[in-house]
Amino acid sequence: MLKAIIEELQQTEHGFKHITEAGDKLLAQAELNHLQIAGTLINESVYQARMLGTYLLGELTATNIAALTLLKTNVVHDDNWRVQEMLAKAFDSYCKATGYENALPEIKVWLNSKQHNLNRAAIEGLRIWTSRPYFKQQPDVAIKLIAKLKTSDSEYVRKSVGNALHDISKKHKVLVQKEAAKWDLSDPRINFTHKLVVK
Repeated sequence: MLKAIIEELQQTEHGFKHITEAGDKLLAQAELNHLQIAGTLINESVYQARMLGTYLLGELTATNIAALTLLKTNVVHDDNWRVQEMLAKAFDSYCKATGYENALPEIKVWLNSKQHNLNRAAIEGLRIWTSRPYFKQQPDVAIKLIAKLKTSDSEYVRKSVGNALHDISKKHKVLVQKEAAKWDLSDPRINFTHKLVVK
C-alpha cells in the first residue's frame, strides 16, 4: 500500500496539497497504525514520502507525544528543504490542536533549541503569528518570543526572525519599532535581522 502511495506522490515534485490529501486519506482509515506508518515514511529515501510522514506526525501530535518526539528527534535532521517546510506546518498543527496559549511551553522549547531547524520551524509554522489565536490578543508576547533569535548564528533563522517581525509590523508597527529600538545595531547579526524587519 505505502509503495503505491509513494510512487504516486513522486509524480508531483512541487507543492503540498497532494501530500496532505494522501495523508488525510490514510488518517481516515481508523484501522491503520498511523504512528507506525509515519515512522516508516520519515525514513524513506524519497522526500515526498518523508513529507507525508511528517504531515502525519503533525496531525497526530496533539494526542500522541511520541509523534511530537519524532518531529524533534528525527525530522529535524532531514536535509531536504521541503521536508523542513512540512515540519513547520506540522508544528503549527500541533499548536492549533493544543491551543496556542497551551502550546507556549513547547513553542519555547523549539525556539530555545540548539537545533536551527526547530527554531525556524516554530517561527515559520506560526506565521503570521499575530493572526493566530492568543497571539492576536497578545502581539507583544509573539514579538518578544521571535526577537530572542535575532542573534542566531544561523542566517536562515535570522531571515525567519526578520521576515516574521516584518509581517507583524504591518498591523503592529509601533510595537515592533519599540522592540527593534532596543537592538544593538553594531552587532552584524542583529543588523542583518533589523534590515529585514524594516525593509
